[in-house]
Amino acid sequence: MIELRELTKRYGPALAVDRLSFEVRPGVVTGFLGPNGAGKSTTMRMMLGLHRPTSGEALIGGRRYAEIRRPLHEVGAVLDADAAHPGRTAATHLACLARSNGIGRARVDAVLEQVGLASAAHQRVGGFSLGMRQRLGIAGALLGDPAVIVLDEPVNGLDAVGIRWIRSTLRALAAEGRTVLLSSHLMSEMALTVDRVLIIGKGRLIEDTSVAEMRDRFERDVLVRTPRPADLTALLTGHGATVTRTPDGDLVVLGLDAPAIGDAAAGASIPVHGLTPRSATLEDVYLEMTEESVEFRATALEGALR
Repeated sequence: MIELRELTKRYGPALAVDRLSFEVRPGVVTGFLGPNGAGKSTTMRMMLGLHRPTSGEALIGGRRYAEIRRPLHEVGAVLDADAAHPGRTAATHLACLARSNGIGRARVDAVLEQVGLASAAHQRVGGFSLGMRQRLGIAGALLGDPAVIVLDEPVNGLDAVGIRWIRSTLRALAAEGRTVLLSSHLMSEMALTVDRVLIIGKGRLIEDTSVAEMRDRFERDVLVRTPRPADLTALLTGHGATVTRTPDGDLVVLGLDAPAIGDAAAGASIPVHGLTPRSATLEDVYLEMTEESVEFRATALEGALR
């Protein structure tokens, strides 16, 4: 498990991370989200001993990263897809990492196969696409068969095939009981990947919840289809709901959930042909939550560019 306890980082007068506390548990994929400049990368670097906290602590398995004797056996991390030297082959890069942590050469071949780079093992990294470099980074993170995986913006710049591969890989790792944490500023992608989200803004924790809880909490209305819209409108209004009509003749109901609408309609013998609960998209929710934490704002363009 990853534990942050009142983690704080200052750079002179600038407060990058502000008394941040949370836990990342095994068996689920946890997304670490926030706008650019929110403190995500700084936090992850403190987790991995690359930055020293001003105060507080970050623990992995109950210890600071610096106290772990052979870190690749316990923590696999990718903070930069370009970390491998471009003049080395993929196999040589991984062999160097393996040797530094007492890992046999057979494991190098195994992880190259696992991430789909076996056929490119002896190609120089400088000729790799971004997707191939991301795969190589994950291969390095998996070398020691660690229980904890930490990835910073792993989907940046990837095509659809690469994104789908990373998504399925992370889910498989979590299903094995590992602790998986990945950062992003894209809620639209995380909604398809993670089970739980930690959202920060200006270095502070805004939300710690599951994706399912976020969807339920921000449910907006219910779209209802019925051949007797006037009768159902009168009925639901009497139950305290607000009902409006769409141009197609469907009803949009606020104030009652789908089961309550169905029960009321059945009790009055009013047929219902469709009940569709509608929610704000997770991206809408995320943008609303982080609205006050956005560091860089652009103004809308007036008119078309000429």
